[in-house]
Amino acid sequence: MTKLKEIVECLNDYLKIDDMEDDCWNGLQIEGKSEVKKIVFAVDAGVETFKKAVEETADLVIVHHGHFWKPTNPSLVDWGKKRVDLLHKNRISLYACHLPLDRHKEVGNNAQLLKLLDAKIKGEFLQREGKNMGWIGELKYPISIRQIEKRLNSELNTKCVVLPFGKEKIKTIAVCSGGGGYAAFFEALGKKADLYLTGDTIEIYSTAKDATFNVIFAGHHATETLGVKALSKFVKQKFKVETVFVDIPTGL
Repeated sequence: MTKLKEIVECLNDYLKIDDMEDDCWNGLQIEGKSEVKKIVFAVDAGVETFKKAVEETADLVIVHHGHFWKPTNPSLVDWGKKRVDLLHKNRISLYACHLPLDRHKEVGNNAQLLKLLDAKIKGEFLQREGKNMGWIGELKYPISIRQIEKRLNSELNTKCVVLPFGKEKIKTIAVCSGGGGYAAFFEALGKKADLYLTGDTIEIYSTAKDATFNVIFAGHHATETLGVKALSKFVKQKFKVETVFVDIPTGL
């Protein structure tokens, strides 16, 4: 059993949660028991996730998408109260880490996506306030976009949307988990990557086709499972706790 405070301080430092602005209130969002024996890891805060945590008799839930976000009303009423009551009644803590987990060079979603494809990080990608959100990776040997699609579908339990308009063999990949939007797409294109890999679809079909550029949309949720899983392994090795990854696919 480990002190909640020790885990929080370790994660705050390891993930560097104060290094950049974020719409999510990163860090400990809800405080429960002071001692932690079991942790549930998941992509999203939500009733389904919290019910799973109760079933698992977890003391702490660690998620990528937390409950408290800066643009929203923090009042605990209606659906928000219903959600948080599950944690309060069972004295379960909630820790969230959004953008810092996307960009982390070891356990981050983007770093883990490149690792899944056997690509090594070669450069920064998608700057925001002087900090990169994604990475550009390089494969040792070029492979086809269909090989990449097959691996992503299999390992992430997803169904990729593929725009195979670029080079037949891919060596450099610009990756931005979740949703990189138009900014990420055009930066990847400008940096002449062989492939832009992200989660959310955007309407760039004609542009990608005219620019002869490869794009894979692998799903927002699917591309953000890897970082949480990697963080789970880190925590398990660091502390005497039991960890469980709970996947609740959204189809998005």
